[in-house]
Amino acid sequence: MSRPAPGTRSAYRAFQVLPTRWMDNDEYGHMNNATYLSLIDTAVSLWQMGNGIAIRGPRALRFLVVETGIRYHAEAGFPDIIHAGLRVGHLGRSSLRYEVGLFRNDDDTACAEGVFAQVLTGDDGRPTPIPDGPRQTLEHLRAPA
Repeated sequence: MSRPAPGTRSAYRAFQVLPTRWMDNDEYGHMNNATYLSLIDTAVSLWQMGNGIAIRGPRALRFLVVETGIRYHAEAGFPDIIHAGLRVGHLGRSSLRYEVGLFRNDDDTACAEGVFAQVLTGDDGRPTPIPDGPRQTLEHLRAPA
């Protein structure tokens, strides 16, 4: 089975820097699988908040995660600094798919790459269109065609 080569930093549009913690390592001395997904979730949330997309409070948009996945290329673990590269691979009417590359320290190739799909829902829990302001912000992360 052939695997795609790890992505490089140049393939991503924005970055969030996230330190690893001692508790992130597992019994084998590398980062636990669930920690990678937690880092992706944190990177997406920090990017949204840092770019004016409210995800908490009375004006919060209710983006629900509907799919996640991750491909591992190399080990990472404490005390690595993770640089999470973000891009939007799909931007639909009410949904989007973040593609996230996790880069260890100064490495140019990703140690892991994941997808994080979200759907914007209204108070009734049903999909609702992404408003123009957040949509324009998300366009800045769109992957080149």
